[in-house]
Amino acid sequence: MRVLLVHNHYGSAAPSGENAVFELERAMLERRGHEVQTLERHSDDIRKKGVRGTLLGAISTPWNPFAARRIRSAIASFQPDVMHAHNTFPLLSPGIFSAARGVARVLTLHNYRLVCPAAIPMRNGEVCTECIDQRGVRPSVVHGCYRGSRLATLPLAANVALHRALGTWTQEVEAFIALSSFQKEMLIHAGLPDEKIEVKANFYPGDPLPTPFVKRPEKVVFLGRMSEEKGAADLVEAWLRWGKAAPALKMIGEGPLRKMLSNKAERARNISFTGHVSGEEAQSEIASARLVVMPSRCFEGFPMVLREAFAFGTPAAVSNLGPLPDIVKPAEGLVFPAGDPKTLADSMQALWADSARLENMSRFSRQVFEERYTEDANYEELLRIYERATERAGRPLARGAL
Repeated sequence: MRVLLVHNHYGSAAPSGENAVFELERAMLERRGHEVQTLERHSDDIRKKGVRGTLLGAISTPWNPFAARRIRSAIASFQPDVMHAHNTFPLLSPGIFSAARGVARVLTLHNYRLVCPAAIPMRNGEVCTECIDQRGVRPSVVHGCYRGSRLATLPLAANVALHRALGTWTQEVEAFIALSSFQKEMLIHAGLPDEKIEVKANFYPGDPLPTPFVKRPEKVVFLGRMSEEKGAADLVEAWLRWGKAAPALKMIGEGPLRKMLSNKAERARNISFTGHVSGEEAQSEIASARLVVMPSRCFEGFPMVLREAFAFGTPAAVSNLGPLPDIVKPAEGLVFPAGDPKTLADSMQALWADSARLENMSRFSRQVFEERYTEDANYEELLRIYERATERAGRPLARGAL
């Protein structure tokens, strides 16, 4: 089978799970003998151009005829069976889908950008689904949801409105990949066609040997962007409430709140901040931790941190928003209310005092990985999605060809 993978890489200044998934799926398909070609753009290309680059990105977001022409050229020369896109923002635009008519078109939805101009349904530190509920974009412009700016929101709002009006998502895509059942239901509520939305979570390649739980140091890890939507401030506040008896909390990552949180926790010897680390270092931290915490205040997709926690048999504690509870419950994970540092501190203390429960959570996490999140299982799911997409495109392939 021939697969054309399409992706606009986010800026290299910050790690991106979407970039990682794109590379992982490309490698997975190539390892299994499929012919793969890529068409890629990089947001770094416009960031280094300053204001001119910002304007170029804004103009390109709703419709980029040059990207559409590149897609037509790539399809003419490569003749793919499937075009699978991960991210079109800002330089590719959804215009690539109409340009790829005749090929089975698949789009992985790593966020809510198709129906929410801000991509993350959140405003003023709280979940906001106004645009999703109304199937419109006026609220986002009124509130300036993208970067707190009405002007910056306009191109993204135009993108959502234009492709609703053109029927891009009902007519020009054969299959959407949602990362969770929760996300699928939200997208159906927003107007995407139920019958075209498939659910496929992220996976972890390989089969790591987990460190025995009793040999791990008494360490808890937060790994992610230190920002309001990720609940980083709630976690630090919970640890300060817990006090000197709390275990070591390692805050890994960068973001707008890092300096403030670091200053706030300066006298707390059990909270450390490490900034960005390599992917290998991040996985090592998760593998050696006794607990991973995700106190998100927003709807997540399928966090890469969780697939790594499952693979390494590391227990997970998550907020009660979006798909997170459904993801960790099979592994007996802890769920706590989002945006409530006091309850978070109480929940953490109770869990940490129950070492037998933590060890059981570790074992269940690894079992869930083996059942759901291996590369083999993910590959079979992806093939089934491609198969249904080619049937909808009127170009069905025999199972042997897949």
